[in-house]
Amino acid sequence: MIAAGARRFQRRLLKDVLARHAVAVGGVGVIIAIVLIFFYLLYVVVPLFSAAEAEAVADYAVPGEAGATLHLALEEQTEIGARFLGDGRVVFFATGDGRSLETATVAVPDGLNISAFGAGTPARGIVAYGLSDGRALVARHVYRVTFPNDVRQITPAIEYPMGVEPLTVDPQGAGLVKVAVRGGEDQATIVAATADGRMVMTRLSKESSFLDDSEVWESNTVTLPAVAREVHFLLLDPEQRSLYVASDDGELSYFDVSDADEPRLVQRLRVVDKDRQLTTLRFLAGGISLLVGDSAGTITQWFPVRDARNNNVLTRVRDFREQRAPINAIAAEFDRKGFLAADARGWVGVYHTTAHRTLLVAPVSQATLTHLAVAPRANALLAQAADGRVHFWRLHNEHPEVSWSSLWGKVWYESYEEPDYVWQSSSASDDFEPKFSLVPISFGTIKAAFYAMLIAAPLAILGAMFTAHFMAPRLRRIVKPSVEVMEALPTVILGFLAGLWLAPFVENYLPGVFSMLLVLPVGIVVAGYAWMNLPGRVRHRVADGWEPALLIPVVLGLGWLSVFMSPLLEEWFFSGDMRQWLSHEMGVGFDQRNALVVGIAMGFAVVPTIFSIAEDAIFGVPKHLTQGSLALGATPWQTLWRVVLLTASPGIFSALMIGFGRAVGETMIVLMATGNTPVMDFSIFQGLRTLSANIAVEMPESEVNSTHYRVLFLAALVLFMFTFLFNTLAEVVRQRLRRKYSSL
Repeated sequence: MIAAGARRFQRRLLKDVLARHAVAVGGVGVIIAIVLIFFYLLYVVVPLFSAAEAEAVADYAVPGEAGATLHLALEEQTEIGARFLGDGRVVFFATGDGRSLETATVAVPDGLNISAFGAGTPARGIVAYGLSDGRALVARHVYRVTFPNDVRQITPAIEYPMGVEPLTVDPQGAGLVKVAVRGGEDQATIVAATADGRMVMTRLSKESSFLDDSEVWESNTVTLPAVAREVHFLLLDPEQRSLYVASDDGELSYFDVSDADEPRLVQRLRVVDKDRQLTTLRFLAGGISLLVGDSAGTITQWFPVRDARNNNVLTRVRDFREQRAPINAIAAEFDRKGFLAADARGWVGVYHTTAHRTLLVAPVSQATLTHLAVAPRANALLAQAADGRVHFWRLHNEHPEVSWSSLWGKVWYESYEEPDYVWQSSSASDDFEPKFSLVPISFGTIKAAFYAMLIAAPLAILGAMFTAHFMAPRLRRIVKPSVEVMEALPTVILGFLAGLWLAPFVENYLPGVFSMLLVLPVGIVVAGYAWMNLPGRVRHRVADGWEPALLIPVVLGLGWLSVFMSPLLEEWFFSGDMRQWLSHEMGVGFDQRNALVVGIAMGFAVVPTIFSIAEDAIFGVPKHLTQGSLALGATPWQTLWRVVLLTASPGIFSALMIGFGRAVGETMIVLMATGNTPVMDFSIFQGLRTLSANIAVEMPESEVNSTHYRVLFLAALVLFMFTFLFNTLAEVVRQRLRRKYSSL
């Protein structure tokens, strides 16, 4: 018997050791998993904040024969560059070594000289040659890709999208000294400054013949209002609505040319500081913003902003001051709001406007840089210096759109009247300006959790107090498991019901829903008072602790009454429509899927978590404390308030914090019960978008390793850090409460 007992003891000891080590391994495993998640999120996010890198690839003499360079361009694969010369030749060359591949000559009629040159939208490759007889020849450089014998071959060529014959721009035949062109499939516009000081605009539209299906370009020419100074810069936006004319002293005239028959001067202003010269003027991608370079090395961004009179006013938005020499050339990226700038020292800067970020400033040449081109994918640059050398560099600049200010600060976006917090990650437009502010979705996360806790916390804590301290044991054994079973309901079902049933119900019975907030508490108090005033022989028929069962019909009846009276209340107090009353009288908008719906649905999901933990904490208070308090003459309520709650406060606080964390991380309910609108409005009648819902919605459509993809991981990291820090703070507070009241 002794030996058998010893063996049993040894087995129990072994099981105890194994269990202890298993629990330790499990705990350490959880910590390791959390740390790995954190570092993986960090691994994906860190590249967002890396600076641009540039690498010199080749440096060679200007390709082709001697001549003045008008324009440089790069094709998409960065294998071929194009150099446009003042005599009409276009030299296509290998960017790697400067070897001339082909020389094309534009079809300038004999006896005419090229007197002006203008480049259109870089993505379309359209250029215009102004001629000495008032006409203009529009050409386009294209690069055809073929695969003979499975080897990629790029063939450059010059095309004439508006015909090989020059188009009449100035009917008076004066030479063109400046020219700007923008063209689409069916409409094009050419604006020119003439040698005799006039400005003319020709709007062309494609017309098809009914007889032979041929296409001709019909033109309409108007004379623009004169400008006071000599024209040095002429820019026409891609939509062919806005025209900018500037002189080298920085005076700029802004014209509205949307009406081709009546162009009008909108604004005249100076775009450079005093004692500075305007050295270059270019459009940012999209043609909304102007990039202004001056003789001191400063680059400013300007775009039209609507003023109080609803007029577009060109406004200075942001400056870049990293370069110290005159800015001679600016090349805008094709499909991002970034640009490159070359200065007289031979340095090139890489910038991004939305992020207000300088990514790189590096020396490219010892001589002054005169021309600059960027590849369509913004992964290479081509620069020509005054010493006759061409420099080809590779760029690595994957995520210029992100900076601390663009994520957490107000940003002045194009076409916005003022700086704002905006999340808008995608658009159908190629030149869309991504808006990656995390503030609206972080605000939405806090807003959703706040309203959920506003509804859940009082119900759960008060319910736990009554269940643990006042309720009959038999009824408690029914109520507590029933509430905990609610937690097993899938949140997708709750979100589905909230979006398709609860949201329309709240909208249709809005006065009734709000009247419940007053009617139910008052009704319950009145019912309790009436019960206490009933004769003792009636009250004693219900055992102590079973009173909540009597409130079920009261609550159901008052809820039904509130809904039943809702149309009448709406008619009496809100002119028949509470939503319109809120909008017109209170200036509060109403969205059907709003924070109220989220608060009710998510509060329903959070109640079981808070209730279960808080009820266990209250019920677990040692009985000798409650019995001692009652023995000293305290009432049950005084015992609960002065003894039980203080002792159980660490557990109640933990319940609230865990419930709050549950609300912060909830995805499906906020995804289905809100309009998912990332707005900064704390109104209970407005929708929202949370961090978790935003990740769930946009992650499937984001390109792997793109800026959008990594910013979503950053949102996950923010959510991770938020819950980690909040729970850590909560644990510190809980431990202090535990030490403070452990002596009770």
